[in-house]
Amino acid sequence: MNASRNAPPRDGSAPPSRELLLLEARAIAELSAFFAMAPLLRSAPRGDSHPVLVLPGLSASDASTRPLRAFLRDRGYRAHGWKLGPNFGPRPGVEERMQERLAELHARYGRTVSLIGWSLGGIFAREMARRAPSQVRGVITLGSPFAGAPRASNAWQLYEAVSGRSVEDWADRERMKEPPPVPATAIFSRSDGIVAWQGCLERPGRAAENIEVEGSHCGLGHNPVVLYAIADRLAQPEGEWRPFERNGLRGLVYPDPYRDTELRAAA
Repeated sequence: MNASRNAPPRDGSAPPSRELLLLEARAIAELSAFFAMAPLLRSAPRGDSHPVLVLPGLSASDASTRPLRAFLRDRGYRAHGWKLGPNFGPRPGVEERMQERLAELHARYGRTVSLIGWSLGGIFAREMARRAPSQVRGVITLGSPFAGAPRASNAWQLYEAVSGRSVEDWADRERMKEPPPVPATAIFSRSDGIVAWQGCLERPGRAAENIEVEGSHCGLGHNPVVLYAIADRLAQPEGEWRPFERNGLRGLVYPDPYRDTELRAAA
């Protein structure tokens, strides 16, 4: 059988292939790499101690983001979980409580808050920034399908089961595709086995960018290459955002996401 006949459409309108889904087992190796490379990760840029709020992915809780938050604290940030238990989607009251959590951290530290959202958590993070841009320093998403087709995911049935909502229910999908009114970085992997990578891309703009990495969807929150990119983005002085640089050795680790017309068309 010709495998290409069963491959998902190149425009990202269908879920990743079964082969990519099976490759999500890489997340275990990526977690091992996180611990093995901890000494090297300490060479990542340090921060200015501003607060960072980390939002987990679908059905995941703050336990899933513990390695990422530990890394951020080591780099000098005040890293916090969302404290709302498992992420079962936009159930009644959840979005209001997220905004309250953001406002509480903003008031506690007297500083704007960076938001990092993994998968569904990134969709939430972008919408939080739209509602309260004065409280948000910037947004980083990890494999978040904010611009994708509703069913271009291997998790849409799980979403409907745990949220009690249709995957088609998001109010304004065209607005969701627009970058939030704060600096925004979308980190994605073309070998993502959960969501179609084409739907995880920011529309490039004055302060919006995409960073490509190699890895699984389920390992994005502890993949060492992802963590270094996060540290680089968070370390920028507030109000002095610049695009991620891929010069020198970085070019070997972070491919140019605009190297082909496929991504340009998707973005």
